[in-house]
Amino acid sequence: MSKLAIGESSLLSADHVRALLEWLQEESSGAVFPFLAAMAGTALSPGEAVSVRVQDVTLPDGEFGEVLVRAGESRRVPVSVDVVGVLRRWIGEAGLEAEDLLFPAERGGALASSEYKRAWRRARQAVLSPDEVQAGLGEQVSSLRDSCLDRWLEAGVPAWGVAEWAGVSASWIALRYPHRFRLEDIEIDWEHLEESLRLPGIPER
Repeated sequence: MSKLAIGESSLLSADHVRALLEWLQEESSGAVFPFLAAMAGTALSPGEAVSVRVQDVTLPDGEFGEVLVRAGESRRVPVSVDVVGVLRRWIGEAGLEAEDLLFPAERGGALASSEYKRAWRRARQAVLSPDEVQAGLGEQVSSLRDSCLDRWLEAGVPAWGVAEWAGVSASWIALRYPHRFRLEDIEIDWEHLEESLRLPGIPER
């Protein structure tokens, strides 16, 4: 197995993510909760998320939105309906303008990694079981990105689509999430396959 591969058991489940974000919504301040919620729903890396500006997001009420990631080769990433709601509320509450950073620090400038990492550590200790914490589940904030990418694959988004949204190659996705590409999990239409591979001029048996 590739050293890049991440095991299923080391991924945060959807329930884990929801519980962690619920705790952060109640216990953190400033941009921390919307920042981490956005990561959980868009699979942006922390470095990408801190550089997003209000003008980079399209947030239609009650629909999927979009974020333009300008870091590296620019790309557009869907924003789930729930995260759209979080970001719309946050922009209104914080009084942000189009040119502002979407996730500013309370004293201005970009949100510091020390601030959101500290909140994340507290959330893990409060929400996860001692065994899960000891095992390193969700140890890094980037676990939110890993979990989101895995859920996209689980939902049936093609690997090349997930790769495009994530700003990586399809081969990276396959190496990172091998459990999503097991042949035994795929239902093969053998009759269709036989028909499509039939050679011309070869009589049927």
